[in-house]
Amino acid sequence: MKNFALIGAAGYIAPRHMRAIKDTGNHLAAAYDTNDSVGIIDSISPQSEFFTEFERFQEHAQQLKRTPGGALDYVAICSPNYLHHPHIAAGLRLGCDVICEKPLVPTPELLDELALVESETGKRVFNILQLRHHDAIVKLREKVAAAPTDKKFDVELTYITSRGKWYLESWKGDDRKSFGIATNIGVHFYDMLHFIFGKLQRNVVHYSGVTKAAGYLEYERARVRWFLSIDANDLPDQVKGKKPTYRNIDISGEQLEFSEGFTDLHTTSYQEILAGRGYGLEDARHCIETVNVIRTATPVVTTGSEVHPFVAALR
Repeated sequence: MKNFALIGAAGYIAPRHMRAIKDTGNHLAAAYDTNDSVGIIDSISPQSEFFTEFERFQEHAQQLKRTPGGALDYVAICSPNYLHHPHIAAGLRLGCDVICEKPLVPTPELLDELALVESETGKRVFNILQLRHHDAIVKLREKVAAAPTDKKFDVELTYITSRGKWYLESWKGDDRKSFGIATNIGVHFYDMLHFIFGKLQRNVVHYSGVTKAAGYLEYERARVRWFLSIDANDLPDQVKGKKPTYRNIDISGEQLEFSEGFTDLHTTSYQEILAGRGYGLEDARHCIETVNVIRTATPVVTTGSEVHPFVAALR
């Protein structure tokens, strides 16, 4: 049994980490968040220590080292995006391996910095790249690998997940903290596309705003036009008023259906990490490089087959 600490215990994704720790037979020793709305702990790990001040959490973690069998083995991080880098570094310097949500960090330079801290501490960072464990995605990857090597698939990715006014008032609506819409809700998909279709060859942004973004990505095995949004007004007419989310991935005329099968992917990710097969810093580099370019690019106003059809409605 391994001892875990959790940073960012009040976040949306934190319960999945709590359950993954429990379901893999391990112990959540301590949790930290500046927000004390963490009642979910009662149904998963009621004996865990909880702190709202990082200094007290850090001191408790140091004290655990003096307890036989009590030292922390892992720190899991679910804090806001802009805090991932300092929290990862702190976890490594506590003598722990670290498991962190996406986006790991916003830039390749900060990824290199974490690699230095890994070498200084002898500990490792693992990124939750859960879509790589989804059955539908694994099967598609196998299908692409079996296709003729000169074949490029035409892909259209549309993801609209409606968010209320609270979103822009939270840290997620602050580009300095979330690193923008494409990074915050898109990084999962960019990792998935790389996992399936190989190295990225072109990256063009066609639209970039606070609530939506769109562009074109060309991989070794695919041409991808993409559109991401949190604006309910972008929902297709057949969905408006019925569902708050529209997810569609068309691959050369075939629909990739992966709406189901998400429930246990964090637990699967933990199992793989604990078995020595987790995804480390270099596995995350590709999607970090992708979102870094998207975030800093000047949108290109153009038309043609590379432009997602939803972009035309914005002009």
